Amino acid sequence: MRTAPTILHLDMDAFFASVEQASKPSLRGKAVVVGGLGPRGVVATCSYEARVFGVHSAMPMGQARRLAPHAAYLVPRFELYRSISEQVMRLLRELSPLVEPLSLDEAFVDLEAGGAAWDAESARLTGTKLRTDIRTVTGLTGSVGLAASKMLAKIASEEAKPDGLVLIPPGTERAMLEPMTVRTLPGVGPATGDHLRRAGITTVGEIAEAGEDELVRLLGKAHGHALYAMALARDERPVVAERETKSVSVEDTYDVDIHDRVRVGVEVGRLADRCVRRLRASGLSGRTIVLKVRRYDFSTLTRSETLRGPTDDPAVVREAAARLLDSVDTTGGVRLLGVGVSGLADYTQEDLFAQAAEERAEEPETEPAEEHRPSPTTERRWPAGHDVRHAQLGHGWVQGSGLGRVTVRFETPYSQVGRVRTFPVDDPELSPADPLPLVAGSEGGEAGQPSSLPVPASLPKSWSGGGGPGATSRP
Repeated sequence: MRTAPTILHLDMDAFFASVEQASKPSLRGKAVVVGGLGPRGVVATCSYEARVFGVHSAMPMGQARRLAPHAAYLVPRFELYRSISEQVMRLLRELSPLVEPLSLDEAFVDLEAGGAAWDAESARLTGTKLRTDIRTVTGLTGSVGLAASKMLAKIASEEAKPDGLVLIPPGTERAMLEPMTVRTLPGVGPATGDHLRRAGITTVGEIAEAGEDELVRLLGKAHGHALYAMALARDERPVVAERETKSVSVEDTYDVDIHDRVRVGVEVGRLADRCVRRLRASGLSGRTIVLKVRRYDFSTLTRSETLRGPTDDPAVVREAAARLLDSVDTTGGVRLLGVGVSGLADYTQEDLFAQAAEERAEEPETEPAEEHRPSPTTERRWPAGHDVRHAQLGHGWVQGSGLGRVTVRFETPYSQVGRVRTFPVDDPELSPADPLPLVAGSEGGEAGQPSSLPVPASLPKSWSGGGGPGATSRP
């Protein structure tokens, strides 16, 4: 354990929902839920205003709609989220060469390795400046935790939410941890927490009091030793700049079970192409192709095939995935399909499979059967929350669509709340558009100020946001 709180953990506040609020003036201060909108969709994230109603990440979307029927429900815009994440990660790398991203909106930083901090005061100043820089560059807010270890820095950032900074001075860790619930510690999920509760252990302090031998008896050797060390605030894990990617995969859950075997094959081919695009974007190739199929009865089958060498050829991946599908019984229907590639490398190796696929790729493709050809209506999909542009009215976003119509609110991150208009889904003057930058004046944005929300000067620790129009919050 180091003697200064020079490990920083940044967690962007309600990231996806925060981006949507910043880009849409009409949603600021209101409940926003982002995720899959079909009957089998789940919540990816939600604003603090939505959390007041009990909505949370990973909740089925149908349950979220029942809890917060008046919230705005939006389809994720992952490309926009990734671009904003890259801006944030660049700011972190300016502080230190040791940055360990955990997701699009979360990362550890070793401030000591970059000379950005060496004691509590310099760490606090660096964390404060980082939060200011993030708001200036992205218009969003993030919470910062500073401590002498990764575990404590992450706990501190949770305590700092929303839009705050918490520093844990070395020497105070045990006193801070003792009253906290056992679920505070990494690796203690519902099952482990319930097991400890039945043994009369509900707080971190009680874990330490129980002793290492008792924890090993209750949880097994590996978990017992690790949990006891964490309860004593011991965490020697370093910040690792490069985390090895073990696999690349994509999957889709379908609103209605797919029974048509030909349609299943078409979906697998489409997923294979998406997987390869993600693989190539990371500069990787792989040699093991994996197919995942979840059937109508929730049984999940996984099949894999290892090639002679790594590839990033879409035809090879499609062909391998199709072979794997041949071994799966889809009678009764399919609710989820996924294609992945593992055994990753940063180079490709031509082999017989790739050569054969390349030759076949040069042949003209067979037209799909008439019943599987997309209709003009399905080609003109308007996902809720996505950007559009009207030839006369300018930039806007989709509030909803159905029954042959699409409703659009015309506003930008830099405008006042915009007006709403409804059009036929095939209106020739309406087209999909790229998202605008959140901060005015950057990357083609209009002149002005960052599109962040007005916030109160301070908030109590227990504050969780307020719903409804006119509420102010730190998203």
